[in-house]
Amino acid sequence: MAQYATDDTIEFAGDYHLPSIVLHNHEGEGLTPDKQGHDIKAITQELNIYESIYKSAVTGSIVINDATNIIGTLPIQGTETLSFKLSTPNPDMKSGILNASQETGHPFHIYKLADKQQLSEGMQLFTLHFGSREFMRNTRVRVSQALEGGIHKMVQEIVANPDYLDSRKFLYFQQTRNQDKFVIPNLRPFNAIDFLCSRAMPSNSKSAGYLFYETTKGFHFRSFESLLYTSAGVKRTSKATFRYMPNNVAETAKGNNTNLQSDFEAVESYKFLNNVHDTALNSMMGTYGHQIITHNLYNKSYDIADYHYHNYYDEILHADGQNRPQVVNTPVDYDNRSISDYNEARVSVDSTSNYLHDIDLPGNLSTTGIDEATRISVQNQITNGTRLQLVVKGQSFLQAGDVIDFELREVSDRNPQGEKDRQFGGRYVITKIRHRITSEEYKQVLECVKDSVYEKYNVQNLQTYPNPVLRQTSYFQDVNQYDNIEADVESGKPLRL
Repeated sequence: MAQYATDDTIEFAGDYHLPSIVLHNHEGEGLTPDKQGHDIKAITQELNIYESIYKSAVTGSIVINDATNIIGTLPIQGTETLSFKLSTPNPDMKSGILNASQETGHPFHIYKLADKQQLSEGMQLFTLHFGSREFMRNTRVRVSQALEGGIHKMVQEIVANPDYLDSRKFLYFQQTRNQDKFVIPNLRPFNAIDFLCSRAMPSNSKSAGYLFYETTKGFHFRSFESLLYTSAGVKRTSKATFRYMPNNVAETAKGNNTNLQSDFEAVESYKFLNNVHDTALNSMMGTYGHQIITHNLYNKSYDIADYHYHNYYDEILHADGQNRPQVVNTPVDYDNRSISDYNEARVSVDSTSNYLHDIDLPGNLSTTGIDEATRISVQNQITNGTRLQLVVKGQSFLQAGDVIDFELREVSDRNPQGEKDRQFGGRYVITKIRHRITSEEYKQVLECVKDSVYEKYNVQNLQTYPNPVLRQTSYFQDVNQYDNIEADVESGKPLRL
């Protein structure tokens, strides 16, 4: 595989440093200095590492082109570990090491051998699938415990407890404001944390709902909003800028000065996975309008709360800034209501009480239905917002959850200077990364999302439904009478009842 001389030099965008890929078998080879393990870098055809803000653990696969029957000589049975150290310093001196070494990092655990096939006499191809240590531990242990207090402390307990995940990695967390008490009923650790994510609310914002995920740098328990802004409400600095533009525009923008930095910023290809928003689906899922009925069994009361997307939009911080919703607040039908005025597009019922086991727990998630409706709306805005896929040169410092800038140029003959696309350019959050390392180069496939537009829509504040056809009433036609009156058929005049 390609590599450059030291960790501080680089020859071209896509170059990388990967001294070895060591496979350690069940006998412990490679765990002590006198047992070095098996370096399989020379027979590795492709190494893939996957991370996502929607996945609780990092996983990957390694494709091996083998002429030495390593399957039988080790042997490989699904209990091995895989260690390596990948790095890609770049001209900006952003060093990022994907450290899965035995000495200073966290090796991956092999859990499956698949796709074995013989290519020719004496040559076979197979794929080893691996995951983080916590990924494997989650399959083996259960959480059965009553937890109480701040939800972020509950998550810390599950992550660090030797009986549960027993993780030795960094956990980057955002404090929660709600106090609660839960009895976790024999759930796997990741399932228990997913439940806690659905109940958590940040201590420093009105957002609701958390993400729990693992990257190559550690675990994260935080809101989507915290990926975009600091606790002081300041936009986080973009970790990288990527550009896609016609060659002549790119050279003009760079002053005809091509260099390594511009190579790293260049996008090989891109496509939008969901650039036209499905307003029908989002309406039914409660993104725009949502009615929450909460009932309190303790004091026998109930409350009805109506969520309005545009009314609450600026209470949450968004990728490109405030007042930039992806759907405007103009009438969409004859009743002159906007898309977020239909509060019964989704109706939910939620049981709630501030009192659990005779203990008053202020700040419980469902004291108002708006919190739950906000959580659902934010989640839908992430999963059903503008989703972008980029193929770029590999940069190992990037991880899921990072903010990037995408300088997409408008496709227009009236845009000779290459102005940024006012809708699809701007800030994105990386939701998924595929690290793909081959013998030739290191590439990354990034899936990104944002919940706003780069420049707010310039539309008139329409007060009425803009339809030139004025229909004041409904019309009904008896088909039996219609069939018997040829004159009406020819003229097309309906028979009113």
